[in-house]
Amino acid sequence: MDNVKKHFEEEAKEFDGKILKLVPLYGEMIDALVTAIPFDRQKSFKVLDLGCGTGEISKRIKEKFPNSKISCLDFAENMIELAKIKLHEYNDVTYYAGDFKDFKFPRKYDAVVSSLALHHLITDDDKKQVYKKIFDNLLPGGVFYNADVVLGSNDYLQELYLIKWKEFMTKNVSVEYVEKEVMPKYYDEDHPARLSDHIKWLTDIGFKDVDVIWKYYMGAVYGGVKKIP
Repeated sequence: MDNVKKHFEEEAKEFDGKILKLVPLYGEMIDALVTAIPFDRQKSFKVLDLGCGTGEISKRIKEKFPNSKISCLDFAENMIELAKIKLHEYNDVTYYAGDFKDFKFPRKYDAVVSSLALHHLITDDDKKQVYKKIFDNLLPGGVFYNADVVLGSNDYLQELYLIKWKEFMTKNVSVEYVEKEVMPKYYDEDHPARLSDHIKWLTDIGFKDVDVIWKYYMGAVYGGVKKIP
C-alpha cells in the first residue's frame, strides 16, 4: 500500500486527464454510480466518498443532490488538496487523509460510495473487512455502491478483459506507455476480485437488493442496501 500511496501522490495533478485515457467508459461508470443513489434530489443526507481522488464523484453527487453532506477520504494528501480545489464552492464537505482500511468512521452515513479504490486492498479478507465496516456504519436504509475493476470469472474472460482494456488505452496513449507504465502498475498495485465474489461477500455481510448497476468488461458498478429492520 505504501507503493500505491507514493504512486498517487506523484500523479495526483495529472489524474483527471489520465483517467479518461486509461479507464474505458469512465463517464458512463460514474454516471451509473451517482444515478444508483436512491434519495430525493432535495434531501439532506450524509455521504462518505472512500478513496475520493480529486473529488470527481463527490462533485457529481453535489451537482445532483445539492443538500447532501459529503465526507471525502483519500490516503494521498495531494489528492485531498486537489479535491478541495474542485469542491471549493461547497462549504459542507469534510476531508480526511488516511487509509480506508484503518479509517475510524466518525459517524454513520446514508450512502457510502467508492470509485477505482477498493481494488487496491491486497487480500480478499481486507476487502470483506472494509465491506463489513461500511455496512456497520450505514444508517438503516443506507446504500453502498462501488465503481471498480473486477477480474473475469475464468482465465479466458480475464484475458479478454485485458485485451479490451489495452485496445481502449492504445487509442489514447502509446503501446510503449501501456506496456511499460500501466501494466506493470496493474500487476504490482492492483488486486481485483471476481464480481461474483463481491456480490457474495456483500450478501453474506447483510446487504439486501445487491445488484450490478453497470458493467463493461473489467469495469463494474455494484452494491446494495442496508434494509430498515
